[in-house]
Amino acid sequence: MTLEHFTIAYWCVLVAALLPIVCAGIAKFGLMRIAPAKGGYDNNDPRAWLARQTDWRGRANAAQANTFESIPFFFAAVIIAHQLQASQARLDMLAVLFVALRIVYIALYVGNRANARSIIWALAFFINIGILFSGFR
Repeated sequence: MTLEHFTIAYWCVLVAALLPIVCAGIAKFGLMRIAPAKGGYDNNDPRAWLARQTDWRGRANAAQANTFESIPFFFAAVIIAHQLQASQARLDMLAVLFVALRIVYIALYVGNRANARSIIWALAFFINIGILFSGFR
């Protein structure tokens, strides 16, 4: 297989898979070099450390969890659309839009903009449904 068969939608799958890591990085930002006893990141117990975070760090961790939750549906929708030979241009555009909306979602979550975040979540969800059905004729 060559990269010419790796569609834009497939690249979006890779980007979507990296978004939870970005969220975790946001939550840990600036605390990696501080000792855990002084409130820094605790790599010996990272999940418990993240669970104790509040404010924007806690919201970044929550965005990470929600982003992980959105991934299976997106991956499946892209794969199914490819299998059903959806219009590649349409599929690529919808996949890019989904990823862009998820990036905005993360920014709004970390920025404590709950109402706007929920609207963006719903738009991304409906775009994902559009991806799923894009191959049906």
